[in-house]
Amino acid sequence: MSRDATVNALPISRGLRGRCPRCGEGKLFQGFLTLRPRCERCGLDYDFADAGDGPAVFVILIGGALVVFAALLTEVAYQPPYWLHAALWLPLILLVTLVPLRAIKGLLIALQFHHKAAPGQLEKKGEA
Repeated sequence: MSRDATVNALPISRGLRGRCPRCGEGKLFQGFLTLRPRCERCGLDYDFADAGDGPAVFVILIGGALVVFAALLTEVAYQPPYWLHAALWLPLILLVTLVPLRAIKGLLIALQFHHKAAPGQLEKKGEA
């Protein structure tokens, strides 16, 4: 792997591992999805981090598509009773939504840091 590819992969790997986007050593989370106030290693203040609903949207869309596709295939191929559908798909829904949620949130926060994302601001009249 080239040096440029390694440098560009850093924010992705740091975010997926839930590590500080600057140093890669400090922890990003203090709970399941609760951010720490700052990195315990390098002191980076996490006030810039606002993933909003982005992680949930990605997880719902991707996980929902996988579960619905699997449920439709199972229905067409085997036509199981409804109770079996509930027994199969409810635990799978929990699995495909809760497991990747933390990693996706860490990834989005690391990418915000890497790209220096900031809230948008409107121009005032007369400025251009």
